[in-house]
Amino acid sequence: MPPTLASLVQHSALKLTVRAGEDRLDVPVRWAHVSELADPVPYMEGGELLLVTALKLDAEDPEAMRRYVRRLAGAGVVGIGFAVGVNYDEIPEALLDAAREEGLPLLEVPRRTPFLAISKAVSAAIAAEQYRAVTAGFAAQRELTRQALTTGPEGLLGALAAQLDGWAALYDASGAVVAAAPEWAHRRAARLTAEVERLRERPAPASSVVGGPDNEDRVELHSLGTGRRPRAALAVGTAAAPGTAERYAVHSAIALLTLTTERSRSLHAAEQRVGAAVLRMLLAGEPDHARAVAGDLYDGLLDAPFRVLVAEASTGAGAGAGAGPGAGAGGDPLDALAEAVESAAARSGEAVLAVPDGERLVVLAADGGAAVAACVAFAGALESARTAPEPGGDENALVVGLSAPAGPSAAATAHRQAEQALSVARRRGRVLVEHEHLAAGSVLPLLADDAVRAFADGLLRALREHDATGRGDLVASLRAWLSRHGQWDAAAADLGVHRHTLRYRMRRVEEILGRSLDDPDVRMELWLALKATGTEQP
Repeated sequence: MPPTLASLVQHSALKLTVRAGEDRLDVPVRWAHVSELADPVPYMEGGELLLVTALKLDAEDPEAMRRYVRRLAGAGVVGIGFAVGVNYDEIPEALLDAAREEGLPLLEVPRRTPFLAISKAVSAAIAAEQYRAVTAGFAAQRELTRQALTTGPEGLLGALAAQLDGWAALYDASGAVVAAAPEWAHRRAARLTAEVERLRERPAPASSVVGGPDNEDRVELHSLGTGRRPRAALAVGTAAAPGTAERYAVHSAIALLTLTTERSRSLHAAEQRVGAAVLRMLLAGEPDHARAVAGDLYDGLLDAPFRVLVAEASTGAGAGAGAGPGAGAGGDPLDALAEAVESAAARSGEAVLAVPDGERLVVLAADGGAAVAACVAFAGALESARTAPEPGGDENALVVGLSAPAGPSAAATAHRQAEQALSVARRRGRVLVEHEHLAAGSVLPLLADDAVRAFADGLLRALREHDATGRGDLVASLRAWLSRHGQWDAAAADLGVHRHTLRYRMRRVEEILGRSLDDPDVRMELWLALKATGTEQP
């Protein structure tokens, strides 16, 4: 422990006597400083034992001594060492009374004890404390390294928590708690997720100090990783600020976990290259070759029903654009989606194949698993944020298409379904569209496209221009005839005209359009054109 006034009083060679402030001798002493100035406060930093002989002090003036002692205490001076037998044979009563009133320790220094001896004693004690701290720090570093090599991050966190007499937690790239020690710290660490997310928005390395939940403790947060975006975070909770030895332990843990994180990134990059090869084989209709290349890397993912997810960043949503939920530091929505999906899969113990593909991200994930649920939740958060976008953010930072469940032999079909759903999501201005919802719904919403409307307007324009002259109602007649599947009597009855009149109108439609209504493709195009332009209603 650092030197205190009590340890100096107990030093047999110094022969110090306590004359005031007996109840405050456990205060640490940062340094011993000699000053005969009437006001040494401007030169104090706090924590000093001030050594004086009262050479320039009016030590017998009670009011002067009260002001003097009060200023010293206010500056953080921990005590006064007064040398007797130099200018005064004993400590003046005015100084004694002032020290007692202020509660500031006052030590009597005998003439045979030079101030230099006190300074040396303080310096030696400080050096010894620093040596002990460094030695303890190296010992902690060795133990943390051993745990990291033998038991992984969990063992490292346990050793760190024991060293700090507190707790430690590790967060993944999404801000979720992946390990904590002791076991009870999981719940406490989980309540700091918002603080971790704020830390991740800052470039690495970054750190912050926050009050623990419900002011239970003092918590330090440190980002982990050497890249532009932090890959993980470490939290340490203690009752008070860590000392020198504890600080060594924390820094060692940060270095070891960063090395682990960077190694994981290298392995992840290699896994992505394997994943890209596996994906190409699946899409080429070679599931057996894909399984042989993947080996045990993806567990049973390639043998069970999975879904294919295709995501792309919309125009202008690159770095610095996607400020919405999940965009994370650096603003790449594809990276943020990949992190959310992979973290959810890791926490649930399921395999996932995520492959960056140019400006896209392709993911194979177990049907009904946590990764698919995380994708849907991620898209839902972005969709909600679009109602109140942040300044400078991109409302459509991400579009995602999700296939129906499929097996390895139908991977190409599932990929095509995901691309079709992605195309629909882009046209509709949606973040996520599932192919199953398209198949279960109606084709009519797909007609709400500017290109479709333009085609429909062009196809029906000549008929509308004819009707505008008052020479008949060809559009309404065409609608009635198509809705009755070409049944003349029923369509004529709907219009309230004779069937011969309706036949004449349909011949005029054919003449004006230059198309035969006997062609089923023509009838289909005209019906869809009526639907797309909203003129299918009477």
